[in-house]
Amino acid sequence: MRRISASKMEKLAALRRCRYFANTGDEILMPLASATQLHSFLADEMIFLEDDLSEGLYIIRRGSVKLSKISPQGRELVLNVLETGESFNEVPVFDQGGNPVTVSALEESELWIVNAAAIRAALSEHPQLAQTIILNLAQNLRMLVSMVEELSFYQVTTRLARLLSSLSPEQLTGHPGQRLTQDDLAVRVGTVREVVARSLRKLELSGAISVSRNKIAILEAEKLMEWAHSPDGDVQ
Repeated sequence: MRRISASKMEKLAALRRCRYFANTGDEILMPLASATQLHSFLADEMIFLEDDLSEGLYIIRRGSVKLSKISPQGRELVLNVLETGESFNEVPVFDQGGNPVTVSALEESELWIVNAAAIRAALSEHPQLAQTIILNLAQNLRMLVSMVEELSFYQVTTRLARLLSSLSPEQLTGHPGQRLTQDDLAVRVGTVREVVARSLRKLELSGAISVSRNKIAILEAEKLMEWAHSPDGDVQ
């Protein structure tokens, strides 16, 4: 991690774009800008660990990060992948507990960090902020409920088809470093590499995709979507 110098105007611009401060006046944002710092992280660098004390709200200026949970046995479950403009780690800002997830950079990234105590002070002085904050926390809760539903009710092949449908061509067939590996796919759908390999083979046999030299090409998008909407992980 390396701290980067940034002007107050740059900080204000970043806060104005953040969903938690939408339509917020500069009289509220100016003190928050003074409590905001910019840091850079290398690819694969740990940003923070689960249960550590939170520094504040993170806003991605450039790059991408993954939010994950690590089991006692070391197995990783990726909860979300966030990119430029998105924010994360709001829960400990408001409940003052530890970080709920582990976060690491997927590529070279720059992150704004808005001090947690400064955000709580702004909320105390300007209760109108609460409406926007509550709305965004509610949206996060809906996302987590949907994730629980997928893990509980849908087979790996279905989850994998949904993931493949959402990925960019670079993530499927790009250069190493851009392209997701089978291990990457496994952690994103909450399973292990061997199970993903079997599901990829099933999708390939159906004609939905082809797999060659660790690259995945979507041959029939409609067929892949049939898999994505099959709860039992089977398509006739």
